Amino acid sequence: MRLGIYGGSFDPIHYGHLVLAEQCREQCELDEVWFVPSRLPPHKQDRQLASAAARVEMLEFAIAGHAAFRVSRIELERDGPSYTVQTLQALRDEDPDRELFFLMGADSLADFAGWREPQRIAELAHVVAVNRGDRPLPDRAWLVERLGAETAARIRFASMPGIDISGSDLRRRAAAGLSLRYLTPRAVEVYITEHQLYL
Repeated sequence: MRLGIYGGSFDPIHYGHLVLAEQCREQCELDEVWFVPSRLPPHKQDRQLASAAARVEMLEFAIAGHAAFRVSRIELERDGPSYTVQTLQALRDEDPDRELFFLMGADSLADFAGWREPQRIAELAHVVAVNRGDRPLPDRAWLVERLGAETAARIRFASMPGIDISGSDLRRRAAAGLSLRYLTPRAVEVYITEHQLYL
């Protein structure tokens, strides 16, 4: 099975996340894409996240009806910060026959060298860096310099429309009582309102 792994806080899930996942599913010919909500993102330990239960429920609402999308709780069931390398290793150990594709925004490549064991991540999975809109792609020579030739060779690129939506903007809008319509699926919008998230 060709399995896409898409990690993040998903606080909350929005259309930018969903379009990225769908474009990767098509362009990389993936059988499934798993959304993996982080228990404790290493780079966001100073910010209070919505509860794991709330983020999972919003994800389930957002992907309902898509046969190739599912939510994995693998990082929520593990103590401590959520490191991608641990997640990919656990998924590989669970089923060595899976071909893993780790999905990330191309802008995250600037920080990828500082992640925990980036070379091992690239050994465990194809790294799919998704370029938004018409932004220029990172230079291959720069990637080789930062990550080494072997790791850089395991990075492939996918593209998606330039959708400028962020979780932080949705949280700000929710806190201010502004509309979330057309930024996230209607069921997620209603969930945020009914549970008074981000107030």
